[in-house]
Amino acid sequence: VQLQASGGGLVQAGGSLRLSCAASGRTFSAYAMGWFRQAPGKERDFVAAITWSGSRVYYRDSVRGRFTISRDNDKNTVYLQMNSLKPEDTAVYYCASGPTFATAPLNYNYWGQGTLVTVSS
Repeated sequence: VQLQASGGGLVQAGGSLRLSCAASGRTFSAYAMGWFRQAPGKERDFVAAITWSGSRVYYRDSVRGRFTISRDNDKNTVYLQMNSLKPEDTAVYYCASGPTFATAPLNYNYWGQGTLVTVSS
């Protein structure tokens, strides 16, 4: 599976962005998908995850209610809708796929290249 993340950019606080992650390969629908982020000088943190069917989702506390993860298995794409963005959301965002619905990066074995989100105050 190869993953290509896109949709990052510069936005003012309170604004919105939608990230997309397009996957190649015929087994996309068999994998759980996750979004992670890494701010400068910090570790890569879990943001959101979704099961292969889309029936379950999970978010880190600081984005719950503002971010929405979804997927379209017909298009081999997972999305992260980000609303009410805050300066502390500034980071490189990565999508990842793996066999289990999890929050730890080690559970994901395929990673996209990352897309930069910058939120100005």
